[in-house]
Amino acid sequence: MHTEMDYLVIGGGSAGSVLAGRLSEDPFTSVALFEAGGKGDSWVVQTPAAAVAMLPTTINNYAYETVPQPGLNGRRGYQPRGKCLGGSSAINAMVYIRGHRSDYDHWADLGNTGWSYADLLPYFIKSENNSQLQGPYHGNEGPLHVSRLQSNNPFQQIYLDAARQAGFKINEDFNGEHQEGLGVYQVTHHNGERWSAARGYLHPHMDARRNLQVHTGVLVQRIVFEGRRAVGIQYLQNGVQHEVRARKEVLLCAGAFNSPQLLMVSGVGPAAQLQAQGIPVVHDLPGVDQNLQDHPDFIFGYEVDSRDLMGVSLKGAVRLTGEVLKYMRSREGMLASNYAEAGGFIKSDPALAVPDLQLHFVMGLVDDHARNFRLAHGFSCHVCLLRPQSRGQLTLASADMRQAPLIDPGFLKEEQDLETLVKGYKLTRQLLDAPALASVRQKDIFTAGVQTDDEIRHIIRQRADTVYHPVGTCKMGSDAMAVVDAQLRVHGIEGLRVVDGSIMPTLIGGNTNAPIIAIAEKAVDLIRTH
Repeated sequence: MHTEMDYLVIGGGSAGSVLAGRLSEDPFTSVALFEAGGKGDSWVVQTPAAAVAMLPTTINNYAYETVPQPGLNGRRGYQPRGKCLGGSSAINAMVYIRGHRSDYDHWADLGNTGWSYADLLPYFIKSENNSQLQGPYHGNEGPLHVSRLQSNNPFQQIYLDAARQAGFKINEDFNGEHQEGLGVYQVTHHNGERWSAARGYLHPHMDARRNLQVHTGVLVQRIVFEGRRAVGIQYLQNGVQHEVRARKEVLLCAGAFNSPQLLMVSGVGPAAQLQAQGIPVVHDLPGVDQNLQDHPDFIFGYEVDSRDLMGVSLKGAVRLTGEVLKYMRSREGMLASNYAEAGGFIKSDPALAVPDLQLHFVMGLVDDHARNFRLAHGFSCHVCLLRPQSRGQLTLASADMRQAPLIDPGFLKEEQDLETLVKGYKLTRQLLDAPALASVRQKDIFTAGVQTDDEIRHIIRQRADTVYHPVGTCKMGSDAMAVVDAQLRVHGIEGLRVVDGSIMPTLIGGNTNAPIIAIAEKAVDLIRTH
């Protein structure tokens, strides 16, 4: 390990993989990446169905919980975050969605020059290697493989039939000109295998580039400052403390929870909170840890007598044995599933300009983030609110990075969020009650007998939780609560940028992995030119 490098990248998730991979393309630029987890290159990651099945565990996963949520009847929510190279792209459902163009135009309208949809589209295209779709909205040569699923599940067609019967339009490309409609998702797969950000941007170069160092099993304890300039980091590896310095910049890519936590532990954040933990204040920056946003999500679930759906049964176990052999031969079948195979975007009110609800149709029964197993086969359908008004925050539990921060998403704190989810519940029910789906289901697991609006409100507060898209805690902007500027440089600090989902000023209307990769692609150009 060299004691000085040009760039230090903290966190090997989606953004960190992009930064380390791209910056090290220049052989005269030295880059060191530091990741708390492992290499993210095992079969557990690469086999799609196996990796999602591991999601409720601590395998490659921080498996955080929230503080009790008043809006969810005092329940603690679950917050899985990836802990290996590739980060959450190594444990997520792999759905490739960019969000609506209006999301990014809104960022630009807030004063973030260079962050409109037109500005970001080239970076989406640059990152993408789409094996099926071409044209002005898609890339076919990037490091991130995108394709249709190879599960060949017949319930995809049943879902589409139900969507047509219920009057929803069908959309074959959610990342094209129009987002609205229901359909089958494209995913970050290549030949039926998960294609994490690390597989695309990092793994191919780890042994090939002498100017790239990748360190796993590392706990970064703090960013080192001289005055208000970031000059390096301190970290633990195998119980030994090290320090390495940055000739140019420290790049913080630890995600919506750990990036603000590390800033605060290092002395950058709300002064009162830092002083309460005995942390010397380097820079009083009140917006660090504020503005937390996430998609609140409700899940319907139905038992179905079909071995085409994931579940626990003797006949299902026999079927699964055959599916394992099929996957080994051709990378097709149930093990190539991301579970959330279909879904789409709908409006809670036809008068809205853009969809404000997203569906994920899952080829299995999901109960409490798959932490509760049911001895049955079935399907589930998520409905999530895309642009919640509620805001949350993080709070340090300790000055020690080994202790998780206190996570408060503030779910359903604003009454309007609940009312929009009530509308989403009813629209989703119309889809699920369409003949194609109603004719195959046997038992309504969670919502039988729920009819009135008050009953719907109750069941939402009783069962809703995250769909895994926390952002915003180091938001980009120029107001008093902004943490980074439009070049992603931390306000009031030199030599330090934040590059991950925490910089989003507002939550985008869709899954967050593809946008975070595009943000990192753009950040590479910002770093090279500023």
